[in-house]
Amino acid sequence: MSRIGKSLIKLPQDVTLEIAKDNLVTVKGSKGTLTQQVDNAISVKNTDGVIELERATESKRHKAMHGLYRALLNNMVTGVSEGYKKQLELVGVGYKATVQGNILELNVGYSHSILLGLPDEVKASAETVKGQNPIVTLESFDKQLIGQVAAKIKSLRTVEPYKGKGIRFVGEQVRRKAGKTAAK
Repeated sequence: MSRIGKSLIKLPQDVTLEIAKDNLVTVKGSKGTLTQQVDNAISVKNTDGVIELERATESKRHKAMHGLYRALLNNMVTGVSEGYKKQLELVGVGYKATVQGNILELNVGYSHSILLGLPDEVKASAETVKGQNPIVTLESFDKQLIGQVAAKIKSLRTVEPYKGKGIRFVGEQVRRKAGKTAAK
């Protein structure tokens, strides 16, 4: 039995879960609404605020789907009740970030500034303190979407291994290389 798939999901007080005929699961909470199409081999049951997932057979594919859909539903429940937050740090001389509405403007060492349109579900804020690196904070109820947006922002200036300049998550460890002078 899948260790992840067999564990139950408890719904918080303000979260409701609806299951349609074609295994379309809708989760509503104070932060927003998320929907997920569940494979037909997995049955979803909601009894007294506890979600349980069961699989049809013991095939390898169904075992994999069991844990996957349990994790996806758990992320949805957590997202609509608490939300998710990611923080990115801009490391480099002259690196700046500003947010106007849902447009993120980044100055990360190129000859031009980068304008990035954010989805409506993602709220961003930029914080710049003198003497520290600028920090961009992303908040959303959709874990998959916020991860995609954070990965896109990171890809605009990947961290280079010699000086450590670039965009990284707050607290992320970067493996540094010694460079040419270390050989002498």
